[in-house]
Amino acid sequence: MHIPNYAYAMIRSALPAVPTSRQVGALDCCLCDKPFEDRPPVPLGPTPESGLFGCHPCLTRLVARARRARDAALTQDAERARTESAAWLPVREQHLARLDSARQAAEAVARLARDGDIEPLQVAWLLVSLESAYAWVPEAPVPPTSAEREDSELRDEAFRLDLAMITAREAVAERLAYHLINEAQPEEPEMCEELECPEGCLGRHDSSHIDCGPDAVFEDLAKHGITVEQPEPEPLSPRLAALLGRTEAEEKHSLFPGIEEQAPVVLAHFGIDADDTDALVSAAAVGLVADAWREGPLEVIHAADDGPSDGEIFAQSIDLYRRARAALVAAREDGPEMLLAFVAVASDVDLPWAGGSRFALRTLSASVAEFVQHVDDRVWFTAEVMREQGWHAGLLHRATSAAFKVPTHFGMPGWPGAVASAMDRLVVLDRSGAPEALTDLAAVEAALIEAPDRLGAEALDWISRQALLH
Repeated sequence: MHIPNYAYAMIRSALPAVPTSRQVGALDCCLCDKPFEDRPPVPLGPTPESGLFGCHPCLTRLVARARRARDAALTQDAERARTESAAWLPVREQHLARLDSARQAAEAVARLARDGDIEPLQVAWLLVSLESAYAWVPEAPVPPTSAEREDSELRDEAFRLDLAMITAREAVAERLAYHLINEAQPEEPEMCEELECPEGCLGRHDSSHIDCGPDAVFEDLAKHGITVEQPEPEPLSPRLAALLGRTEAEEKHSLFPGIEEQAPVVLAHFGIDADDTDALVSAAAVGLVADAWREGPLEVIHAADDGPSDGEIFAQSIDLYRRARAALVAAREDGPEMLLAFVAVASDVDLPWAGGSRFALRTLSASVAEFVQHVDDRVWFTAEVMREQGWHAGLLHRATSAAFKVPTHFGMPGWPGAVASAMDRLVVLDRSGAPEALTDLAAVEAALIEAPDRLGAEALDWISRQALLH
């Protein structure tokens, strides 16, 4: 006879405290104390041959009673869980709403503090009222026993609120610090003409950013009797040492003398008008990707067993071209430092690549430090050309590189011709095993012209294997 697990407790409670010799000898049932006679005894342990024994009717009755008790308990548990859930959900939602409202308020205070449209005193009161609202946010409610003890959404929302509060405090502190500094500044009316101040200026000119260097804080604290041990000065990087070690004559020497006269002639040979800013920026973006990202250490990464495929590299190069182009455009107004936005993405080891690829540099078994340094060095060189010879010279330098190395790459004048040739060959190819993205040839041609990475890394892989664009 099979006895379910939930019935053992019920059976144990019905066993006699002191069994008789006949019960132990398997002659009488230990539950009803009647002889087994022609009824087969059911062993109850501790072993099949020794211990106590029960009859089928008694055990069947006890199992049925245990089942009814179990079902009743389950029903009660389910009802209790429903009741607790009905009471818990509004409490939980109300707490989430409190966290969300306080977070939105903190973000708004940070935004107002940075914008500078309201007076510093109002900013200070905003922070005080925000801190009060934050202090009044109650502790997270404790979920009932029937609910999950670890509520990730409550934890995450509380964490987001804490981050928003940190951001708001930093923004207000910076605003008020500069307000005090600017209020203490002496009037300098002689500077108004140089700064082209509007009429009515009192001669007090505000500062919005002050860089005191890495060591000033230790000296300032020492004036107040607080001594903090300073770290040993770090050795200069080779790049900075080279810059500081230049002689005045070297500083005045251009990196590419004559580039403004010579480069336009070369570019014209490849169909690029150096006076056409849009075309020049596109070619320079192609050159920046080719020089800083595509060549050098990436070849080693490509050849590795866990390296990216041709299609993944192709798709990522298209995405980086757009980023390089945006960074070069921004550098015209805001300076070469805007190129760092391109560096941040091009050398990001955690970022999944474009075209639906799952590849990221972090997945490589080999170190990618050399690759990251290569990207940084090449972009830094372009920034140096811009600083010394101007934004236009920096574009000419990278555009000329692109014209020689990749004249038919996406973004270059030769790209439409390369696509047309590829489509002529693609029409006659057997595409039975090609990815689905290559089914509609009109859509394929449009994607290649406008945004090749839209086809996906798998389709670009297939195109690369057929050497259609080479």
